[in-house]
Formats: sequence, C-alpha cells, structure tokens
Amino acid sequence: MLVGILLSRIRAEEKYLLEAFQKRNVAVEMLDDRQVIFDMHNPDPWRRYDVILERCINHSRALHALEMLNSWGIPTVNTAAVAACCGSKFSTTRALIEHNVPCPRTFLAFTPESALQAIETLGYPVVLKPAVGSWGRLISRVNDRDAAETILEHKTVLGSYHHSIFYIQEYVDKPQRDIRTFVVGGETICGIYRTSEHWITNTARGGHATNCPITPELDALSLAAAEAVGGGVVAIDVFETPEGQLVANEVNYTMEFRNSIDTTGVDIPGHVVDYVLQVARGAQ
Repeated sequence: MLVGILLSRIRAEEKYLLEAFQKRNVAVEMLDDRQVIFDMHNPDPWRRYDVILERCINHSRALHALEMLNSWGIPTVNTAAVAACCGSKFSTTRALIEHNVPCPRTFLAFTPESALQAIETLGYPVVLKPAVGSWGRLISRVNDRDAAETILEHKTVLGSYHHSIFYIQEYVDKPQRDIRTFVVGGETICGIYRTSEHWITNTARGGHATNCPITPELDALSLAAAEAVGGGVVAIDVFETPEGQLVANEVNYTMEFRNSIDTTGVDIPGHVVDYVLQVARGAQ
C-alpha cells in the first residue's frame, strides 16, 4: 500500500501522522502542495496511490486538489464534498440546520444595509464572521449599533470576496470555554475544553486545553454534526448555552490536534491513520 499526504508544510500533526504510518509499516510519500502539478487530462501519475490524506493549510488548494482527485476516482481523506462544506461557515451551518443539528441562530445578508437590519433583528450582541476562515481570525463581537455600522463599513471598504457576504450569528454566552470534539470514521474519539478569559477560546488565540469527557449528549451531537457535513475525519466546535444546551458551532475538516493528544490521552493520529487505511482497503 502507498499513501500520499498532501500538505503545505510538515507541522507537528504531520510528524505524528507519519510516525503512525511508520508504526504500521505503511509506505508514505509527502506531496508538497507548492510543487504539485495536476495534468487535468492525465490521472495516471496519481493512480499509484491507494489513498491521499489531505493536510493542506490553504483551503483553496485543498478544495481544488480533492475535487481533481475524487473526479479520477482516487480515495481521499477527507473528500472534496466534506472540504467544500466545512470550508464555508455558511455551508456548514446550512448542513447542520438541514440535518436538525442544534446550532446558534444565524442570518445571511449581502449588503451593509440588510446586514444591519439582520443584526438588529437578531439582537445585540452578535458575532460577525467571514464565511471562509479559521483560527478565530476576523471575527467580531458586535455589542451595539455604533459598532455594527463601523464594522460593516470597514468590511465594505476592504472589498474582498471574504467580506462581501455578511454571516451574522447570535452570541452564545458560554462559560469562558467551548468544546472541541474529534470524530474519526463515525466515532467520537475524544474532546477538549478550550478555556480563555477572552470570548474567543481557540487555542490558536491562547485558549487553554483540558480534557473533556465524552457524555452521551456530546457524543450524539458530535456524530450528528459530522454526519451532516459528510463524515470522515473532522473536529466539531461545540458551545454550552446558559440554559445548558449543547450546540454545534463549526466543523473543521483539516483539524489540528497537537495540543489534544497528551491532554486527552488518546492516540489521535493513530485513529486517523487507521481510518485512512480503512478507506484505502474499502476502495480496493
């Protein structure tokens, strides 16, 4: 068996995955997305791989590569469909709602005027997010009309594609933490609390990770959210509401896990690798 890992650079996660493949005596080739070229008329060079594990940092590169590979019938983890859904907060939220997975109330608008109306319909505070993005970047908590008008004006002036769609979400007053669960092949393998005094709790923004027990309620929500976006290897961001309800906020398809292995005591890369090999064997 030969596995290709499509990546942007070798981070801690990729090193852990490579070690897990080596422990299983599986041959692996690293495929640098800065050097990869797809001859769209000739899939033969790619057919030597039994499966491709996608670990790109750049969403656009991942999405295009996965679509090309899947069109040729080459198994990938994750699929292009999962990447497309998870790579857009709008698409993720739409999928969660469609599958009756509890999530924060969300509005979508296309102009600053309609966005302001949506914000005031939802009620302050709200959270404004770019439809595409990660690591908690360019997220704003909007507390009043003055802030809303200012942020909407800034987004309009910035003028990029990412700022042309207004994704507006209710602010969930969570208990200075959120939850991230890891779902691999239809199993919730572990979870962490991400605690911070700041309202953004991402570990990339300084959140502190501790182990989160997987309760039946958390397991059910995580599996439902993963299934809604197409399954595979995903991480679910979960909020605890003041009323004690769990809601799925986002789903990540190229998850980072370096801070969660020791925290949870779970061999996350081992689970991922076993699933990748399962996908490869299923396609043979």
